[in-house]
Amino acid sequence: MAKIPINEWASDDRPREKLLNKGVASLSDAELVAILIGSGNREESAVDLSKRILNAAHNNLDELGKHSIQDLISFKGIGQAKAISIVAALEIGRRRNVSKALDKKKITSSATAFDILSPILSDKNTEEFWVIYLKKNTVTGYEKISSGGLDASIVDIRLLMKRLLEKEATAFIVAHNHPSGNLQPSNSDKSLTNKIKEAAALLNINLLDHIIVAKQSYFSFVDEQIF
Repeated sequence: MAKIPINEWASDDRPREKLLNKGVASLSDAELVAILIGSGNREESAVDLSKRILNAAHNNLDELGKHSIQDLISFKGIGQAKAISIVAALEIGRRRNVSKALDKKKITSSATAFDILSPILSDKNTEEFWVIYLKKNTVTGYEKISSGGLDASIVDIRLLMKRLLEKEATAFIVAHNHPSGNLQPSNSDKSLTNKIKEAAALLNINLLDHIIVAKQSYFSFVDEQIF
């Protein structure tokens, strides 16, 4: 069956017109992606192509966020420019979530820390090690310290201590992700945590927690009482 071009659809069924007439909340994920890519291919409309792309990501925008530009251009009808548009839009969403979490400023529990870290770490394909800097439990900044492979990240403790002093932090939280989805800390995770805690104590800086992030859940060393 030949596809019907979007410009021949009823106006309320066209993503852009639907957004104007009914508001952005009325659009499905596929329709939003269709607006980003603008057009499909000879066999598919932009919406149909977007549905296929989302289906490959299990209809989950967080999963889609893990797709690289090379992954996206493997779909017929998606060139580099369209792939960049999708990646950029998802990154804007991720940064918006981080900004929203940082509005809280105060760290009152491991859950508060996870709210900040989840948009950053939950969809990474390789391990990354991050630190949240605090003064009197108020967030003053956060940054990536190192990144690694699929199951390990190497942390230079001297560099971490240097950054804590430069940021004039009185306390901090460290975090890394497990792309495998396994939340349990490894022996090396536990050993690293103890080394960081001991090094920071010599500088009178308090390590408040170590958070392991995997998708939409987390493991807190403090909550599990192995800190």
